[in-house]
Amino acid sequence: VQLQASGGGLVQAGGSLRLSCVASGSTSSINNMGWHRQVPGKERELVASISRGGSTNYADSVKGRFTISRDNAKSTVYLQMNSLKPEDTAVYYCEADWTVVRDWGDQVGRSWGQGTQVTVSS
Repeated sequence: VQLQASGGGLVQAGGSLRLSCVASGSTSSINNMGWHRQVPGKERELVASISRGGSTNYADSVKGRFTISRDNAKSTVYLQMNSLKPEDTAVYYCEADWTVVRDWGDQVGRSWGQGTQVTVSS
């Protein structure tokens, strides 16, 4: 599974951005998808995740402001970010968890997109 993220940019505090991430390859093997973010010197953190059936999970810091969604037909996951704050500034990475049935059993893995910069100015 390969992922291509887009949609980052520079926005003023209070503004909005929408990130997109398109999957290719064995897309039928994808289970959960999600968005993580990372700032220099800190660990990558989960922002939001969504199951294939649409169940969602959010970090407390983004609840009520960010919305994750996915279109399984297009193999795409989105992150709508509203009411952005300077502390949301980070590189955002999409990820996909997948399972492939092999002769010897299930192979599970996680693929990452290339990252897209989001900068929120005060």
